[in-house]
Amino acid sequence: MITKIDNTIKYGKQHDGFGVQTLYPGLIRKELNDSGFSTLGRIDHARINPGTLIPMHSHRDDEILTYLRSGRVAHRDSAGFSNMISKKTMMMMNAGAKFSHEELVLEDEGVLEGLQIFIRPERSGLLPQVQFHQLSHSYSINHWRKLAGKGVDYPLQIRSHTWVQDMRLETGRETLLPGEPDSNTTFLFYVFSGKVQVNKNIVLSTGECALIEEEKPVFHALEISDLVLFITQTNAAHFDGGMYSGNLK
Repeated sequence: MITKIDNTIKYGKQHDGFGVQTLYPGLIRKELNDSGFSTLGRIDHARINPGTLIPMHSHRDDEILTYLRSGRVAHRDSAGFSNMISKKTMMMMNAGAKFSHEELVLEDEGVLEGLQIFIRPERSGLLPQVQFHQLSHSYSINHWRKLAGKGVDYPLQIRSHTWVQDMRLETGRETLLPGEPDSNTTFLFYVFSGKVQVNKNIVLSTGECALIEEEKPVFHALEISDLVLFITQTNAAHFDGGMYSGNLK
């Protein structure tokens, strides 16, 4: 089953210097009474002006993946780490029991655009840690690239049964999912930019996504499209009381 997530599930918020569109994937299944879907808490698609400072603030019990497609950020945190994050340098903040950080959008590469992805850990109170990973290329052309997940074949580790991959699909090219949806494994397919036709009857454009359960569709790029894929297990252990990944109810 393929379910397109309606635009009404997204919430746009404007602040000084930036705007963010938030997706709560669980709202597609209102009977679950959960704003998240299993281990997937929420996804923020942000556009932030150069020179904007997001001051030091706290997180708790969130696994936070920062995925940028343009712009550059100077990161500093309570664990003593500082680094530059860009479309070739990714960051995973495993907030655990308590963690604080701040971000300054640098002025040398224009407007920042990217995702901040809030994933639910297996349990609360884990040890805070920060991970960085340098990508060999800015984009993975026409094949799925493993970014973050549980297991040694993923460069950034997530402390729950969650996996994140991406791809740039060129115009006219087609792709499949990198695995089989089944009664336990569910895929959330997000179009960061571009336009993709799914099984000839669904079209997804920039900022839209679909929940894919027990079906393996064909994706056809109607234009150059940057895609992000989230994989979770519906029966996975997870803590839904995180500061940002937690249930809104």
